Amino acid sequence: MKTTLLLVGRTADKLYAEGIRDYADRISHYTPFSVKVIPEIKNSKSLSEKQQKEKEGELILKSIEDKAHVTLLDERGKEYSSMEFASWLSNKQMTVRNLVFVIGGPYGCSQAVYDRADEKISLSRMTFSHQMVRLVLAEQIYRACTIIKNEPYHHE
Repeated sequence: MKTTLLLVGRTADKLYAEGIRDYADRISHYTPFSVKVIPEIKNSKSLSEKQQKEKEGELILKSIEDKAHVTLLDERGKEYSSMEFASWLSNKQMTVRNLVFVIGGPYGCSQAVYDRADEKISLSRMTFSHQMVRLVLAEQIYRACTIIKNEPYHHE
């Protein structure tokens, strides 16, 4: 299974960016994994939040293959423990060829992206910056890979 983390805009904080690169490298030992960054919208200050989400949404949708299984990170999505997430990911590895995790921009995603999503997940009921969510998700994907392989990274 090919897994892609699709992001709107570059990761601005160097610590987050280094962490994401580190986890992406680690994940790649278990499964084909890539981070794809959609460029930030130019002149976004002249756009309303809705207009910005719609423009970002168009770029997100163009970046997703037709048959990809799209999982949108959303505060109202389903929550998992790390063990449950590993089980979910293991199931996807057997049933899906192309898994795409989408993390929208600072204002979230357009309705068109929500409509395209096959499911939504949440990392927590707490709110995190969209920059931080990138790192947390990458770590959880890595953790899930180690749980699936019964490696000692995760402790119960």
